[in-house]
Amino acid sequence: MPSRKLRSVTAILIALTLSLAQAPEAVSAEMVPPGNRNASQPEIPAASKRRTQATKSTFDAKYERIRDLIADDKNLRQKIVKVSKLYGIDPIHIVGALVGEHTYNVDAYDHLQTYYVKAISYAGERFRFEHKGESVVDFIKRPEFDDCDAESDSARLWTCREAVWEKKFRGRKVADRSYPDDRFGAVFFQPFFAGQSFGLGQLNPLTALTHTDRVSKVSRLRKLNPGNAAEVYKAIMDPDSTLAYMAATIVDSIENYREIAGFDISGNPGLTSTLYNIGNPERRAQALAEENRKRKSQGLKPKYPSENYYGWLVNTHEDELRAIIDR
Repeated sequence: MPSRKLRSVTAILIALTLSLAQAPEAVSAEMVPPGNRNASQPEIPAASKRRTQATKSTFDAKYERIRDLIADDKNLRQKIVKVSKLYGIDPIHIVGALVGEHTYNVDAYDHLQTYYVKAISYAGERFRFEHKGESVVDFIKRPEFDDCDAESDSARLWTCREAVWEKKFRGRKVADRSYPDDRFGAVFFQPFFAGQSFGLGQLNPLTALTHTDRVSKVSRLRKLNPGNAAEVYKAIMDPDSTLAYMAATIVDSIENYREIAGFDISGNPGLTSTLYNIGNPERRAQALAEENRKRKSQGLKPKYPSENYYGWLVNTHEDELRAIIDR
């Protein structure tokens, strides 16, 4: 007759087997291998070319400048590694986003300290997020946004509000007020001039607001409020906090592609950099998932996520960038 101890162990094993048998099957995601899907670099936008020509620089020179800033600043590298570990991602993803932004959008400053000085300069500014005198705080109280209020997470909340903007306001006339045919973030969240992003991570205010819950939970930073524009700008200008928002943005992209599109992009920095550049990972993951459902019904192989010109550069230089991180 089995001993009491053996019977207990047997009972536990049986219960565990039953619980596993009753558990829902986990959704598996296909790992996207490293490297580029495109043999040559996709077309670089004309606006990026004009900005670079205006500064009498080249993409190669700008790449080398941000690469050298990271390579020469041990303190910055340590911050990148630390925040990456905190958010559970490979540091190459943050480095890739930094390289892409400063190669194609802005020039890097020579020293990290300059970014701190810039952040302080915005702290005393008085401005608000608005469009033609209507603050975004009042705008999102309109009844069209009521369904979004059920969302408790900032990422889902602001994603919902962006979707409402696209469907009901963008390029339309509502209640005798006309709204531009432009992105929600460009219309309400860029009080200086359109297309502007700020700081080391070149984040825009709407991105920071979208990920404020995750950053508050993981990094213990105070949650941002759209009614306090100066605080939002300080958060994205300060290198210490901007790295946290960068990490949160990247994690969100990885999660969306894994859970919605069924692809694990955590091993491909060119893809996370691409999404950092173009935004709206949830909508893009949904579009890819829908396309692959159609392809499957037609007996075709699934389409993999693909890098743009920005991500292509990151993947091309991945070995060099990893060597810098490992110094």
